[in-house]
Order: sequence, then structure tokens, then C-alpha cells
Amino acid sequence: MTAKISIYRYGHRPARDKRITTHVALTARAFGASNIIIDTPDKNIEDNIKKVVENFGGQFQVESGVSLEKFLSSEPKFIHLTMYGKPIQDAEKSIRELLDKNDNIYIFVGAEKVPGIVYSKSSLNVAVSQQPISEVSALAIILDRIYEGNELDTHQWGQTRIIPNERGKTIEFIPNKSSCIEILKRHGASKELLEHSLAVEYVAHKICESIECNYDLVSAGALLHDIGRTFDNTITHGIKGSEILEKERISKRVQSVVLRHIGGGITDEEAQTMNIKERGLIPITIEEKVVCTADNLVKGNKRISIDEQVCRYNEKNLPEAAKRIKKLYDEICQMAGFDIDTIQLWE
Repeated sequence: MTAKISIYRYGHRPARDKRITTHVALTARAFGASNIIIDTPDKNIEDNIKKVVENFGGQFQVESGVSLEKFLSSEPKFIHLTMYGKPIQDAEKSIRELLDKNDNIYIFVGAEKVPGIVYSKSSLNVAVSQQPISEVSALAIILDRIYEGNELDTHQWGQTRIIPNERGKTIEFIPNKSSCIEILKRHGASKELLEHSLAVEYVAHKICESIECNYDLVSAGALLHDIGRTFDNTITHGIKGSEILEKERISKRVQSVVLRHIGGGITDEEAQTMNIKERGLIPITIEEKVVCTADNLVKGNKRISIDEQVCRYNEKNLPEAAKRIKKLYDEICQMAGFDIDTIQLWE
């Protein structure tokens, strides 16, 4: 099946149907439809659904204010959900044939009495039981039949992720680029800090194009890696940054990227010498290593070579840290399959 599934919501009354129409839209999104069109203008529902998509991911779209007359004038192919239609179990073959012959199929979901013209103009009138039933339930069932359950295995990743848990609730929040910038500004990040963070994120993105890793995690970690500098401009700013993100309830994985981004990491022995209580400051995951390396290739908002960075650490009389930086760089180059020192800013 290659047809795109769209939903047309008819009879929406903003004063009465806000919740149920929102549920129709959420069900459409979760069960594989690409978009919903609502007959009555309702900016609140549009904003609410767009916020869900921003937080939970996907490309689902919403539009309101498309009248029935305008919808029908486009001569759409659509399946009308109605308790008076052909039972879905008997209509599946016809539904499949319709989907195979068309690029875009609408499912018409009425909220109140539907005009007779809809019955005559529809490609199919389909009933999910000849009993009174919620349109939300009917829509979920027909979409599940259309996609044969495969829609439930389609992951839509956004900022907010529900981690499956047999008991309790586990939620992970990995902010997107605009949210990261908002967080930085809220904590008083300077123009210079913002420019540096964006430059590091750009280099990290270029590295990620050749390495299998979690780009959303890398992006958030790169953008927020120096947030601790808004409070602490010393070697412990990574620790302070992870504490800030913990208070922001941001993913522990992002916290770890921020915690371990300094230089080539800080060994437990070095931490003890510097009276740093925190331990485990060496980057471990691919995402932590990518951000750490990208940061080593940017000074301010300018690209510097790995040799320049290694030289800087040697001049600070930190030869072991310089060796770790170069070793980590070599590891990332090997994984990427090219010399990442060739990456230029804003290509």
C-alpha cells in the first residue's frame, strides 16, 4: 500500500468538541495517518496538535477551517465512517482496492449529523459495527485494519520519549535545537557562548553523518555542553552543567554528555588531584565521544585543528590530557572513515 491516509473531520464545534476532536487527531497520528483537516477554524486545536508533534515526533500535520463544500469541491477519494455503512469485515477487500488505485485517501469522520451528499460522494461507506460507537474508536479500528498493525511498530521520536516500563512511568526528555537555545538563553548564556555551542553542534552533526549514533542526543549534548559556564567558568563547568540539566529534567544521557565533554575527559586520579569530588568523567558512549571531539575542534566560534588543540594542552603542562584528546580524535576518525579535521564550519 502506497496511499497516504488523511483525515477529514466534519461538524467540529469548538465550544463542545474540542476534546473529542483533539482525540480524533491524536488517534489519527498514532495510528499512521499523515494529517487531519478540520472543517471549522480552531487555532487552539491546531496549536495543541503541533505541540504534541514537536514533543513526541513525526511529521503529522493539522489544518482547520476547510469547509465541507471546499473539501468536496476537490473531488477527493474518501471512506466515510458511519454506522449505516458496509461492515468493515466485509469491506476490507474494497478498501484495499481503493488504496491500491489512489495516492491519497481521506477518511471522513463526522461529529454530528452528516449531510446526504457525503454518503453519495464517498468512495465507500464503512461501519465499524452497526452500533453506536465513538468516532475515535472507529477511526482507530479502521486505521489498524488498513496498516495491519504495522503502525504500532513505527517509532516517532521527538523531544519527549516514553520508555516502555512494565511498572511505573519512565519518560526521557531530549530537547530539540530550538528548545536547547531557549534553555541556554534562559540561563543567561552570552552571545559568545551561544555562537560556540552552535559551532560545536555543527561539527558534531558533520561527524554524525558518517557514524551510526543517536543524532538527537549528540545535538542536545553539543548545544548544552557549556551551559555550566553560565555559572562556573572553571574546569568543573561540566559538572555544574549536568546539575543544571538535572534540575531541568533533561535526559540523563544528555547530562552525561555534558559531564564528560572536557578535554579528552578527566581521569579519577586527575579529579582527586584537582579536588573534584565527581568521578567517571571520561567519555564512554559514542555520543559522548563525538561531542567531546567536536568541542576540541572549536575555539570560540572558530575551527581549530586537532594539532592546535593538542599544542594548547601541552602548553598548559597537561601532556596526559593532550594524549587523550589525540587518541579520542583518532578513534572518531577511524569510526567516521575520514579525517574529521577537514570539516569546515558552515559548509
